Amino acid sequence: MDENNAPLFRQIALLLEDTIVDGSLKVGEQAPSMNELAGFHRINPATARRGLSLLIDSGVLEKRRGIGMFVTEGARDLILQRRQREFAATYVVPLVDEATKLGISRQGVQTLFEQVAESRGLYK
Repeated sequence: MDENNAPLFRQIALLLEDTIVDGSLKVGEQAPSMNELAGFHRINPATARRGLSLLIDSGVLEKRRGIGMFVTEGARDLILQRRQREFAATYVVPLVDEATKLGISRQGVQTLFEQVAESRGLYK
């Protein structure tokens, strides 16, 4: 799913996940509150709450009554494992389908992948 076309609450959850994956938000640290997210992103607080609820339900955040939400132990691994499971369906399957439609060979796809990866610094 294209993150920009995802529902706003999902985009909020993805943004918070990104901060956990890149280490900006660490285990045990307090996540932004529903009101902070709503104010910063200029969205309805209920939308922010839904995004936070996704992360609570998945075990990435834990709610501490009266205090706020905090990053759980192992949250980064949970996020990475889920995203790796979703990777093939989200990116590889559409790529292979489109390559097939365009008549691009397996070697052609691999060559394109390597060219793009090198241009992005993956193989440096």
